Amino acid sequence: MKDCSLLKNQRFLFIAVAFFLTLQTATIHAQGRNASSLYNSGRTAMAREAYYDAVESFLEVLRLNPSHAEATAALSECYYLLSEFDEALKWVRKARSLARGNLGLANLEARALIALGQLSEASRIIGEVLAREPYNKDALFAQAEMDIARGRAGEAVVRYREAARRYPDDQKLLLSLALVLGSLGQHNEAKTYIDRVLAQHSEDYRVYYYAAYLASRGDRISEGIRHAERALYFKNNFDPAKLLLAKLRYRQGQFDEAARLADEIIAKKRETAEAWYLKGMAFSRLGRRQDAITVLTGAIGIAPDDEFIRYAMEDLLISGTAVEDAARRRWATWHFTRAKDFRARNLSEQAMFEYRRGLRLNPYARERSEYAELLRLQGFPARSMEELRFMQDLGLGNQGIDDIVENYTARLANALFRRWQVEPLLVTKRHWKIAVFSIASQSALYHVDSAAVGSAFIKDLLIHERNISPMNTELRQSSFSTAFRTAREGGADYFLILTVTENERDLSLKGELFVSRTGSPAGTYFAYRTGPDRLRNAGKNIVDQLSAALPFRSELAARQAGQGLIDKGRADGVKTGNVYDIVKKGRVTLKNDGIGLVYSPGDIIGTITINEADEEVAAGSLTRNGNYDRIEAGDEVILQKEQSAPAPAQTAADPELRALLRTLR
Repeated sequence: MKDCSLLKNQRFLFIAVAFFLTLQTATIHAQGRNASSLYNSGRTAMAREAYYDAVESFLEVLRLNPSHAEATAALSECYYLLSEFDEALKWVRKARSLARGNLGLANLEARALIALGQLSEASRIIGEVLAREPYNKDALFAQAEMDIARGRAGEAVVRYREAARRYPDDQKLLLSLALVLGSLGQHNEAKTYIDRVLAQHSEDYRVYYYAAYLASRGDRISEGIRHAERALYFKNNFDPAKLLLAKLRYRQGQFDEAARLADEIIAKKRETAEAWYLKGMAFSRLGRRQDAITVLTGAIGIAPDDEFIRYAMEDLLISGTAVEDAARRRWATWHFTRAKDFRARNLSEQAMFEYRRGLRLNPYARERSEYAELLRLQGFPARSMEELRFMQDLGLGNQGIDDIVENYTARLANALFRRWQVEPLLVTKRHWKIAVFSIASQSALYHVDSAAVGSAFIKDLLIHERNISPMNTELRQSSFSTAFRTAREGGADYFLILTVTENERDLSLKGELFVSRTGSPAGTYFAYRTGPDRLRNAGKNIVDQLSAALPFRSELAARQAGQGLIDKGRADGVKTGNVYDIVKKGRVTLKNDGIGLVYSPGDIIGTITINEADEEVAAGSLTRNGNYDRIEAGDEVILQKEQSAPAPAQTAADPELRALLRTLR
C-alpha cells in the first residue's frame, strides 16, 4: 500500500514538472514571438523616421530578452540619429559584446566617438576595421568624418574622391562629397555632384532637401526654394525641409511667408524653438518690433539656454525700448543673477560679462556697485570708481558708496594724473576703428541671420576693449563689396566679417579681417566651442584674438620738459621700463594688407621710456632723435612688434556640415 502511494506521488510530481516545463516553454516561445514582433515594429518605425517610437519598441524587446543583439544594435543607431551620442555609445558597445566581429557596429562606435570628440579612440577603431577590410565603405566614411571634425575638410574631399572611384554610384558618398565641397565654397563642383544624385534618385525627398541646402549655401535662393518644395511634395510632413523652406523665404525677403511657414511648424510641434525664433526674426524685419519681442520671449521659455534667441530679443529691447522699460529690468535681472552665481564660484570673467550685459539692458541697476567691486578686485580701482561716480550722478548713491568714493579720492591725491593735472576719462582715447558686419548670403541651417546676431554680439564685446572703437554701421551687408564700401566711407581702419556655422551642440565662428582702405585681407580668426554659453565664449575668443593682433598704439597726451604722459596705462599692458617709438602726428598709415603700421624712419622723432604707470595713464622720459627736439603733445606712441613669418591660418570644424553628414543614410 505504501509503495502504491509513493508511486502515485512520483507520478503527480512528474506531471507537475512536465506541466511547468511545458508552460515555461510556451512562455518563452510567446515572449520570443512578442520580441520578434516588437523588433519588427521598431524597424518599421525607423523606416518612418519615428525614432522615439522605435526606441520604445527596442527597449521593450530588451526587457524581454536582454541579449537580443539586433535590437541592441538598432537601439544604438536610433540614439545616434537622435544625436544622443552618449547613449548611442553605451548601447553600441553592448551590441558589439553580443555580436563580436561585426564591422558595422565598430564603425557606428567610431562615429559616436567622433561626435563626442573622442577622436583618438575613434581613429584606433577605424584603423582596426580598415586593417581587416581596406576598402570598407563605412570605415572610409568615418575616416573622412574624422578629418572634418579636425577641421581638415580638404583631406576629407580627397578621401571621398578616392572612394567615389571605387563606388561611383553610391548615393551617400556622392551626397557627402557635395556637402563637403559646398562647405569649402566650391559651389559649382558641389552642384555637379548633387545634380548627378538628383538624376539617379528623382523621387527621393531627402536628396531634394540636401540640394536645397547646397543651393542656399551657394546663394541660389530661388533654386533652393524649388528643391525644398519638391522635398515637401514627395513627403509633405518632412519638417526639416519645411523649416529650410521658411528660412529660404526669409533670406529672399519674404518675411510674411517665412512667418506663416513657421506657424505651420509650431502648430504641429509647439516646442520647436527654431520656428519660434524664425517667426520672431521675421516680425523684426517687418518692423513689428513688439510682436517680435513677444515671440522671442516665448521662444526663450522653450529654449532658455539658446543664446541666439536671447541676444536677438535683448538687442531689440536695447535698440527699441526706453531705458525705463520693465522688460529691460526683468531680463537684466536674469543676467545679474547669473553674475552673482559666477562670482560665488570665483568665475570672475564670466561674472564680468553677465554684469556688463545686464547693465546694457538696465543702466540704472544698483548691481552696478557689484560690478564696480569686481573691477576693484581684478586690479582696476580707477575704473571701479568711474562706475560708482556714475551711480552718484544718477542719484543712486548711498552712504556706503559715498564713503568708498571719498576714501579713494583722498588716496589719489598724489596719483600720476593728478600731478599732471589731467582727467583720465578725457585724455584716454581708442586708437583703432573697427566695423563689424555679416553677409546676407551666408548660410544658416539652424538660426536664420545667426551671423547678424553674432556680429551684434561681437560689436557689444568690442565696446569694452579699451583701444578699439566699434563703428556704428549697419551690421547686415548684402555682399563683400557693400561691406568694403561702408567701412571705407565710414573711416574704419579695418572691417570684420563674421561667419557662423552651428549644430544643436557646437558652434564655430570665423572672423575675417580686412583693411578698410584697400579691402585686402588682414587676418583670419577661428573659435570653436561646444556646450553651454558657446556663443559667449567663442565671441570673447574672437575679440581676444583680434585685440592681441593689433599693435600697441597710444598718444602723447602731455609733455613737461623731458617727461611725457601717454594715454595708456597698466590696464593696457604698459609696464615700467617699456620703450615706445614716438612718431610725428599724421605720418602713420596702415599697411595695405595684413595688420601693421607704416611710417618712415625719418618720422620717428624720439622714444619714451616708461618710468611710472598708473591704471589709465603712464609717464616716462623722452629721448629725441636728431639734433632738434620736435616732440609735442598729440604725437603717436607706437610699439611695433617684430615681424615674423605669419602662421598658417587655423581652421575649425564646420558643425553645420558635421550635423548634415550624420543625417545621411
